[in-house]
Amino acid sequence: MSAGRFIVYGAGAVGGVLGARLALAAHDVALVARGAHLAAIRADGLTLRSAEGDQVVRLPASDTVADLSPDASTVVLLTVKGHQTAAALDDLAEHVPQDATIVCVQNGVANETACLRRFPHVLAVTVMMPTTHLEPGVVVQDSSPVPGILDVGRFPGGHDSRCEAVSAAFRAAGFESVVRDDAMAWKHRKLLMNLGNAAEACCAPGDDADELVALMRAEGERVFAAAGVPVVNQTVDIARRGTLLNHGPAAGRTGGSTWQSLARGQGSVETDYLNGEIALLGRLHGVPTPANDLIRVVMAEQLRNGAEPGLLPAGELLARL
Repeated sequence: MSAGRFIVYGAGAVGGVLGARLALAAHDVALVARGAHLAAIRADGLTLRSAEGDQVVRLPASDTVADLSPDASTVVLLTVKGHQTAAALDDLAEHVPQDATIVCVQNGVANETACLRRFPHVLAVTVMMPTTHLEPGVVVQDSSPVPGILDVGRFPGGHDSRCEAVSAAFRAAGFESVVRDDAMAWKHRKLLMNLGNAAEACCAPGDDADELVALMRAEGERVFAAAGVPVVNQTVDIARRGTLLNHGPAAGRTGGSTWQSLARGQGSVETDYLNGEIALLGRLHGVPTPANDLIRVVMAEQLRNGAEPGLLPAGELLARL
């Protein structure tokens, strides 16, 4: 199978960089975006900023996939946050043929199951890709020359020609990508890393913040062990990354995806699908997860209060624990 048109559903940091690079590699690409970002893309194109300079790509863009003429050969790259997946799937299910390929280029491990409920051909991608999106119409590739690692597998397991086609397209666009039969084991390891996202967004950096993140990740390891969840060994994961991801001088990456959502004042983040996944599994399997529970509550408080990122003393949260 060869990949048809790519529709990037969620042209923010990850989706915008991925869509721009696929287009620059001569793939047919369209974007789903919203608000001021969509308006800027329509007016002036999507600017990809990297260590190599600014490149502007002009692509079809809409706030719904209905305007982008999807067909059975379409590959939908789902790049929204976990809490936005349900709304995206409602749009996709109404307008995208069932034989299309849905690719979860997302953090968290609940998106694939939600997609498989609506579509039969679902691929999972482990996202190792430092990117930034803070300005409408602009996305920043923070690693150069390799923009990221995007390993692909079929969900719930195995691989097929769709995986091979998508992985080949990623490689043509400059990404490191291989096909894996155990993609979800890699995504579970990435989830453990992402448990620190909310603490990074809320808390001032320092030893207390590091201790808080270590507590959350230790809870995650215990929960996965109790649930019998397959997780790639940390040493193997580190070896996969190697020296491939090098932060370039494009714009100076300040924080990860949750930090960026808080900084943009979006009013929502995906913490319930990261730390909340650990809390859910902990409750299902009788494993206490107080640190992950606390950061969910604190993150919600920060959103309600319109807080700026990185100001909360982590020591206060340790004391609450």
